Amino acid sequence: MSEGGKAVTFLPSTYGNGSVSNITPYFEAGTLVTLSRYWADYVITEWGVAELTGKSHGERASELIRIAHPDFRDELTKAAKEIC
Repeated sequence: MSEGGKAVTFLPSTYGNGSVSNITPYFEAGTLVTLSRYWADYVITEWGVAELTGKSHGERASELIRIAHPDFRDELTKAAKEIC
């Protein structure tokens, strides 16, 4: 909320003992979203930092896939190609 501030989100790349990715290509119907994509400047996982500011949908997808758990990157890349 501060002038010139940045929105930073920290999260583990997976949950459920690593069986489910926290980075997903879409939300299921009825999922509550509390943060606009335009308020997500940086997303950080144990795999790195995704800088999202000023990027297109495809660029944002690539940044997020890069910091997803490696076990899910191929699946996310395929979904991104279909969506973007």
